[in-house]
Amino acid sequence: MLNKFLKFEFAILILSVVIIFISEYYYIVLNNHDRAIFIGLWPPTMISLLAYLNSKKSK
Repeated sequence: MLNKFLKFEFAILILSVVIIFISEYYYIVLNNHDRAIFIGLWPPTMISLLAYLNSKKSK
């Protein structure tokens, strides 16, 4: 399964998961809700950019 991913695609997915955990850390531990929400909006943006690039590549 991992052979289907390119290196940059796998890096973006791993980075998205790490950013989600960082966002949770800010929300739960540091009690900084605004920063957690701001950081938490990055992974959907990164994954949608990845989906856009994959759709362009397949055409």
